[in-house]
Amino acid sequence: MDTVANAFTIIRNAYRAKKEETTIPYSRLLFNIVEILKREGYIENYKEIEISSLKKKIKTIKIYLKYNNKRPVLSNIKRVSKQSQRIYFGYKDIKPILNGYGIGIFSTPLGILTDKEVREKKVGGELIGIVW
Repeated sequence: MDTVANAFTIIRNAYRAKKEETTIPYSRLLFNIVEILKREGYIENYKEIEISSLKKKIKTIKIYLKYNNKRPVLSNIKRVSKQSQRIYFGYKDIKPILNGYGIGIFSTPLGILTDKEVREKKVGGELIGIVW
């Protein structure tokens, strides 16, 4: 199961259903991706929640979605690199996503970065997904 694709689908469906908030499973990768979405203005806020069950504790990330005049700020979020086909780029090959109207989310040796940060720091990596 691809947790990133699952989280992207949960976020996309929540926006389409006009929900105010949604919850995705916790992982360090997803937490870093959500931090980027907040920093770039695609979500209102987020917080880490720990749910206690009888046998174990489950961590989740609660995401507060952002709307502008009742229209979603995030139009689409798409998984690019899949488990079956990884897609890597050198920093010289990375172009602005949708002519600068979207962002690319990259996994690099320096951590999870946007396409702008990857070009600035001159480091390549795996394109996880694109957001616009």
